[in-house]
This record gives sequence, C-alpha cells and structure tokens, in this order.
Amino acid sequence: MSEFWLISAPGDQENLQALERMNTVTSKSNLSYNTKFSIPDFKVGTLDSLVGLSDELGKLDTFAESLIKKMAQSVVEVMEDAKGKVPENLLANGVDLTSFVTHFEWDMAKYPAKQPLVSVVDTLAKQLAQIETDLKSRTAAYNTLKTNLENLEKKSMGNLFTRTLSDIVSKEDFVLGSEYLITLLVIVPKPSYAQWQKTYESLSDMVVPRSTKLIAEDNEGGLFTVTLFRKVIEDFKTKAKENKFTVREFYYDEKEIKREREEMSRLLSDKKQQYQTSCVALKKGSSTFPDHKVKVTPLGNPDRPAAGQTDRERESEGEGEGPLLRWLKVNFSEAFIAWIHLKALRVFVESVLRYGLPVNFQAVLLQPHKKSSTKRLREVLNSVFRHLDQVAAASILDASVEIPGLQLNNQDYFPYVYFHIDLSLLD
Repeated sequence: MSEFWLISAPGDQENLQALERMNTVTSKSNLSYNTKFSIPDFKVGTLDSLVGLSDELGKLDTFAESLIKKMAQSVVEVMEDAKGKVPENLLANGVDLTSFVTHFEWDMAKYPAKQPLVSVVDTLAKQLAQIETDLKSRTAAYNTLKTNLENLEKKSMGNLFTRTLSDIVSKEDFVLGSEYLITLLVIVPKPSYAQWQKTYESLSDMVVPRSTKLIAEDNEGGLFTVTLFRKVIEDFKTKAKENKFTVREFYYDEKEIKREREEMSRLLSDKKQQYQTSCVALKKGSSTFPDHKVKVTPLGNPDRPAAGQTDRERESEGEGEGPLLRWLKVNFSEAFIAWIHLKALRVFVESVLRYGLPVNFQAVLLQPHKKSSTKRLREVLNSVFRHLDQVAAASILDASVEIPGLQLNNQDYFPYVYFHIDLSLLD
C-alpha cells in the first residue's frame, strides 16, 4: 500500500517498551512495516508560539498536499499518451516516493534545524508559494497553447463538407490569375462518381471540358475540381445542387494557406518543446486525418528536436523531455520533499505540545500491508498506547477485541500523535 501512518510516543523507558510491543504485534500479525522516523531537535521557543505554529502547519500541510496533487495531474496531462511512464517521472530526490518516505532524512542544508521553528516554517511556506505561482503561470501558458492547437486541429476534423481544405489542395489544382476562368471544388458522393464524370460538362454552359480531377476523398465522397467561366458560377451551383453535387465555398489564397500552415507548425513545435513525445495529430509523412484517404501536405515536422537543444543535452535529459516536463519533475520533487518535511515538523510540534518539555519522543513510520488490515492496526495501536490518555481510553473500551489487556475499537481515537500520508492520491 502507498499509505503511511506517522506516529510518535514519549521517549521514556515505558513508552519505548510500548513501541517494541507494537512492533512485535504488528510484525507477527503482518499488519504493517515499521521504521523509525528521525526528526532533529529544534529550537522550541514558548508553548504559546507552538500552539500558533500548530495551526499554521496544519494549513500549510493541506496546501502542500493539494499542490503536489495538481503537479502530478499536470504531469499526466503533459505526457498525454505516455501516461504509463508517469510514475517514473514523479520522483523525490531521484527516488520513488515510497523509498523517499521510508528513508527520510531531514535536509539540514536547506532547512537548518538551528534556526527558530518559525523561520523553518516560513522557508517552507515561501518555497511552496513560489512553486504554486510558477505552476499557475506555466500551466496557463501551456493550456493556452494546447487550446489554440486543438482549435486549429478541429478545423481539420470531420468530412469534406466541414473540414479545412488548405492542407489538401495545392496551387496546381487551380486556374489562378484569370479574368474569365475559375476553378471550383465539388463534393461528389461515392456512388455518383460515374454520373459526375458523364454530366459535369453539361451542368452549365461554359464548363471547360476534361477539367475535373479527383484530389481527395473520405468515406462518403470525393473532392473534385472543375474549371468554368466566372459568369456561369451561380448557374453551375444550382444545377450541381439539383444533381446532389455540393460546391464547396473555397477560393485558393496562397498567403492565407501559408499563414495557416505556419501557425499550425509553430504551435506544434511549441507544444512539442514542452513535452517532445506528446501525442499530436500529425505524424511525419502521414495524414493529419487517419479517417480520410487524402493526400495531405504535412503542416510542420513534429519529430524535430526542441529548439536550442544539443544531442548531448537530449541524451542526458531523456528523449522527448521538454522544459515544462523538466520543470514539473524538478519542482514536484521539491514540493513533495517540502511536504514530508512539514509532516516531520507537525510531529515534532504536536509531540512537544502533547508530551511536554524537555523534548523526548520517538517518531515511527508505519506502512499498513493492506487496506483491510488498517482497522485491526488501529486497534493494536490504541491498545498499546492507551496509557497515554487513560481518561479517553476508559470512555471507549471494547472488551470484545482479542488482544490481552484493555482494547479500543474507535477509528477516530488517537492517544498518540498521528498523521496520515496517502501517496495513492497521486496515482
């Protein structure tokens, strides 16, 4: 399970023996894997200041957890069709999250224990706030880019009646620059191909003989060119409609087509530079629209490397890794590390408030083996540490539990300091 319980008990002989008993019972019953959780001695200050700090730490804990969830979701969104590789990109200090938690060591360089607790908490709060600010700006820019690209791609979806034709047609398909002649594009149902070939020249006067050409088709029909004199356009459209041929309103504008292609290419390039192997509609040398058997001029090359990167840099970063993904990986690690440090601080502060001065407690990290055993594990802990709060313990006794001595069966009762770490929320 990717769930952890972080608890503490006083460090005197009686409670150290209670911890040993807990380890024995949980091990024999295969309830959890337990390890010591090292927390340095901090400058305590006054108990009044600790009470205020306790409230602040609670809010900061919630904020940090929410932040790393958002960052994990951002990694999922940026990686798109490579979601199976997300866990290997959600690391803390280069190791998987479970390993980091179970082998946690306080970072003295980043968060000096010699500083007042308020200063340590302030450093963590500022760090997390800055990460959140950067996350908002970076994801907003990425989402804008993604939306713009999707809007362009939507223009290329659908059938020949609705999709853009700028990536299908070419200059050679049209008579351009003529004062009298014009080339129209006509959609013909597949069953009517033969009828079109026989009748298009007679649909109107002044249709250029043998001027039709099939330039694209989808599952429903084909896109044909036809050249005629400008003055019979309306008559031709009317006769075509009567024969169930549809004239697409399209006039070849080389500058507009070039602009659209350059915009698509730019957006693709920008998006790929955020995460190089993200899934996009375009693939090198293939159609943008796999459902349409059309000849398409590719709008850019999505396989090209991110601008400004050398081969050595790409090798060291891993193929397909762009600046947004790199930023997310680095700062997810920083945010997660800060979160676990906050958990350690909460244990320290609550232990001092509950067990008093001088500071003397032992923190332990428990990893329940399976979800079904958590209720039983809670009962064991409440039994082992019932002496820490005899009044509360006496109010919820449950004689039916089969552990020698007084036992408790209340999931909300904690006679010891307890905090929860749930990594499954990041899956």
